Amino acid sequence: MAFTSKPNSGRTGARSIPGARDIQVWDPLVRLIHWSLALTILLNGAVVEEESQVHEWIGYIALGLVAIRLVWALIGPKHARFAAFPPSPGRAVQHLRDLLAGDRRVHLSHNPLGALMVYNLWISVILIGITGYMMTTITFFGIDWVEEAHEVVFGWLLFSVALHVAGVAVDSWRSGVNLVRSMVSGRKTIPQGREVE
Repeated sequence: MAFTSKPNSGRTGARSIPGARDIQVWDPLVRLIHWSLALTILLNGAVVEEESQVHEWIGYIALGLVAIRLVWALIGPKHARFAAFPPSPGRAVQHLRDLLAGDRRVHLSHNPLGALMVYNLWISVILIGITGYMMTTITFFGIDWVEEAHEVVFGWLLFSVALHVAGVAVDSWRSGVNLVRSMVSGRKTIPQGREVE
């Protein structure tokens, strides 16, 4: 597999792991969308009043971020594209079996479980945006099932975010790659001798 890799040369992160490879994975747009989407979820989930205009606009921003990310998954760099992390329940199950068997391979893009989570998060944000918009229309304003669907999907999104954070922590521990740092810097520091997929 071809990728941009630099040996341990004193870069922050790689310096503490002798023989580590430093590989560019996440481009600036992917990182900006990731952290901006996380911020919108935090704001609408814990800071902004649900009935406010600000809540509504933050929801539209979240929907726009997902739309841009979906387009970028078609035209962006290799690791940002759908082809780098196809949704595959079968691969996800096999990945889970491999993990339980002690597999410590590093996936440059999302691992199969992480890929399913990414699609789940995107779909959840889209559904929240659709039901949120519906609640502003004459046809669906005040309709109980629309409001309930909006709340249920948002609850599912928060649960999914918690699972995502837990998965990042577990995978960072398992693989030896600090995934949070990589989503800030765009680079993954791969420990020496670790197989890359």
